[in-house]
Amino acid sequence: MICPHCERNLLRKERTGNICSHCKRRYALDPKTNSLRLSDLRVRRIADGLTDNGRIRVTPGQLWYALSRKRLREGEFVPGCAGGALFGGVLVSLWAIFGGLPFMLYVSGALLATAFGILIARRRGAGRGIAPMTRGAFRSEALAEWLRVYGNLPSGVVDDSGDPWPRWRADAPAPTAVLVCPDPSIAAFLAADGLPDRHGIALVQGPEHVAALLPALPPRGPVLVLHNADARGELLLRQLRATCSGRPVVDAGVSLRTVRGMPKAVAYRDPARKPTTAEMQRLTALGEFTPEELKWLAQGWRFPLVGVPPVRLLSVLDRLAEQVGRSVDAERRHAAEVGFMTWPGAAAGGPDPAGGR
Repeated sequence: MICPHCERNLLRKERTGNICSHCKRRYALDPKTNSLRLSDLRVRRIADGLTDNGRIRVTPGQLWYALSRKRLREGEFVPGCAGGALFGGVLVSLWAIFGGLPFMLYVSGALLATAFGILIARRRGAGRGIAPMTRGAFRSEALAEWLRVYGNLPSGVVDDSGDPWPRWRADAPAPTAVLVCPDPSIAAFLAADGLPDRHGIALVQGPEHVAALLPALPPRGPVLVLHNADARGELLLRQLRATCSGRPVVDAGVSLRTVRGMPKAVAYRDPARKPTTAEMQRLTALGEFTPEELKWLAQGWRFPLVGVPPVRLLSVLDRLAEQVGRSVDAERRHAAEVGFMTWPGAAAGGPDPAGGR
């Protein structure tokens, strides 16, 4: 690997304890000792690309997906243990035949059976789409080591722990829309890049936070739903449509059918978040999904919001928010002209609280 400090090419024996033998400086990540094969230089290069060379800020969740994407695309169907067992089985067979050790054929048979069993299981999808390092492990292992060595996150990466959903102040102007985003990484990303403040949108975590804001919205102020392309994301969208009847509920998330038709979209599986039987029954009862889509969802496949290129996601949401703002402002101007309502902080016929846009 290349030392991130002196840029010398280091052999394994020249970097004992994650310390370069040439410049004597410590680095954080060695590709030989972590499941994502990460190095400091690779993390910096990927982070620079995600942030558009520092133009925007991103979060650890987005960085995790970008660093895992190649391994997810490759899948787990690689030689690994199967290759080792196959090679060992052949070698032991030759030894048994030419060495006159017939009892070793049993060992050879066991090794060959193991190899073919692994190959068949992987052909059928076992282990496919499962990240070698989970988001939680990436934070507790890779990023924790990075913080120990460098004292802060990679350049352009902001923390997404804690509560990233900004509270809407009671004395603030009425929001033009509510944006529901359960993923803390994406919520922190949007807040760090100023989208809620820029467009006067209330960013909330889930349906339970929407009800309190609905009375403050304009009559046609929409509820925007930003969700993963997975079973729970599809249910979240339909739950909000059921509870916000009479108000537009806009699917701003990742479309399941669109993303499944995109060859560059790399989905993954999280065994810890596999949908329950009850959730799949609810999705089936909707009658909106094909049997193939239901099978895909039931297996726990997903395409996450953190997988959408950050620049693209921010651009799409900016355009959507601008459309919402123009629509809401038009309604406000019309209401002020006909005197149907008086907006907070302005008398009827007074200045347009939306700023006269």
